[in-house]
Formats: sequence, C-alpha cells, structure tokens
Amino acid sequence: MKKILLAINFDEGLYNFRKELLEALTAAGYETHIALPDGEYIERMRAMGCIFHDTALNRRGTNPLQELALLKRYKAVLDEVKPDVVLTYTIKPNLYMGFLCGMKKIPYITTITGLGTAVEGNGMLQRFTQRLYRAAMKKAAVLFFQNDANERIFTKLGIAPGRHRMLPGSGVNLQRFCYQPFPDTDEVGFLFISRVMKEKGIEEYLDAAQEIRREYPNTVFRILGFLEDDYTGRERFERLCREDVIRFEGSVEDVVPYIRESQCTVHPSYYPEGMSNVCLESAACGRAVITTDRPGCRETVVEGKSGFLVKERDSADLIGKLKHFLSLSRKEREQLGRNGRKHMEEHFDRNIVVHSYLQAIQEICADGSDQRF
Repeated sequence: MKKILLAINFDEGLYNFRKELLEALTAAGYETHIALPDGEYIERMRAMGCIFHDTALNRRGTNPLQELALLKRYKAVLDEVKPDVVLTYTIKPNLYMGFLCGMKKIPYITTITGLGTAVEGNGMLQRFTQRLYRAAMKKAAVLFFQNDANERIFTKLGIAPGRHRMLPGSGVNLQRFCYQPFPDTDEVGFLFISRVMKEKGIEEYLDAAQEIRREYPNTVFRILGFLEDDYTGRERFERLCREDVIRFEGSVEDVVPYIRESQCTVHPSYYPEGMSNVCLESAACGRAVITTDRPGCRETVVEGKSGFLVKERDSADLIGKLKHFLSLSRKEREQLGRNGRKHMEEHFDRNIVVHSYLQAIQEICADGSDQRF
C-alpha cells in the first residue's frame, strides 16, 4: 500500500478545506498520514482513517530552538512513515519538509497558499526568503499555485520552472455550501468572516459600518471570527459592539446559517491570500461578494455581475460600493448572488482540486524512480 503524508500548520485548515482530499486518498487505497499540531479536528480525521503524527509548530514563531525542534520532528516522521509522496501546505511545512524530502529523495508536492511581502521585493528579508524557497523547492515534483500573481513571482525568480500547475484555490464543496434562498426581510445584512486583524480589512469594515448605519438604519453588520491577541483596535471594536454598530458573533464552526441571513459578504482583505475561501463559500451560497482588487480575492468575483472589487485599505471606496449595493433592487442583489453561484459551479468546484492532486500523485507513483530529480 502506497503511503501519503500531508504536512500543514493547523488542523482546522486541513479538515475544512481538504477533507474531501483526505477522503479521496483513503478511498483510493492510500495509507494517509497527517503531520500537524494536535487540535479539535484531529479525532474527526482519525475517524476518516488518517494516521496522526503530533507535530508541535508555532505558526508565527521565530525562536531558533523551536524551529530546529520542528525540523527534527519532521525528519523523525519521515523516517517513521517512509512515505511514497509528501504533500505540504503553508510556509514552514513547505520550506522544512521541502529541504528534508529533497535530501532524502522523497517525491513531494508543494502548494503555495500565499506569499506576500516576505517574498516580494528586493529587501534583505525578501532575498533571504527567496533563497529559502529556491533551495526548498529545488527538487519538488509539482508546485501548485492558487493564483496567477504567485506563479509569476516564482517564474521570475526561477523557482522550480516547468513544474508549476494551477489550482482554483482550495475549491469549494458545492454540496455543503449549497445555494441559500435569498432572505425575505427588509433588513440588509452584511457579513465579515475572518480573523479580526488589520490585514483582513477589519478597520475598513468598521469605518463602513459606522458610515452606512447612520444613513441606512435597516442595515446590520455582522462579524464572524476571533479577535487576534495583537489586534490594536480592540477598544474601538468593543465600543462599536456596545453601540450596536456591529454585531460580533465570535468564532463559529458552521458559517452557512449566517451567510443565509445576509445579503452580501464583505472581505476587504489585504492579507497575502492564495485564494479566499470566505469569498468562495459565500458566492457558492448565492451571496454577492465585495472584496479587494488583489490576488487571491479578485478571482472570486465577476466584477459588476457577482459582486464588486474595492481598492486596498480604502474605506471611502468600500463605503461607495456598499452604497451602490444598497441602491440596487432586491431582485438585482439576488441576481448578483445567483451569478456568483454559477461562477463557483463553473470554475471552483472542489472536485477539480481533488482530481488534480490525485492525478499528480498517480503520476509520481507510476514513475517509481528518482529521475525527475
């Protein structure tokens, strides 16, 4: 039985966005291993047949001793499992597993889920990170990208040329996120789904909520997610909650009921995204999306037909787009959502993503040699 190992930085992301891939791997007869920190979703993946390897990982940490411990842990997992193919996601698994798999001549498939300022540019940090990627990706069998901008950067840097492939993000489960009937109410609900942090556009959303609520009292601005510990706008955020300008629902496992109650999802993020799952899921449910005109966000919207794009860090532009949305008739708002659903069906079905991974794995296993290195 062939063994597949997936390395990623947290359990919720693996379960929510790659559950169907895990199911497909086990159904195809692969022995499926997962290396990541322990969490509440691990038992669910074990129940699916996955073999769990607890791997402590500080997603934002830079402590050299912690990073060395992670590298050693990855080596131990590779030595124990002896996988036929390794799939890696997110920066630390991509880099550290890439180095180790290259040294051990283990075929590996890397997915680039976003780059951002740590790679783009010519500063000292950027040059260092670029060298790390170049070394770690040197022997990758396949590099999957989730948007054209990230692929262009790697192409320009000469990282693993000829082994690039494109995915429509993580895709969206069109059955789980099925079309939701448009809300039959005079209340117009806007929804923000994300970690509460500046880079996700929360300040712009709060600015918009304050302005729009004064002029349109029948609007509601809901927020799903959790407050990051280092979020510096907490005082204002809590004040707007008390004043009922915004309604903070906290973190929830199932976002669909909240999408169902809304008319539009607002995602003014300028965080480095591979492809915004928030936008994909909202559009799949038949809701208009207003998001940033930047890689990983703009691809999810057909401008003017399924939603609207706004400038980065521009509250005035966001307010203008929200007012335009409010000027539309109920039927026109509903049609934006229907168009978004169609866009998801045609281009972002998660089955496309699962098939792409299975095909790449089958090609590697059929090769059965190290000639690609």
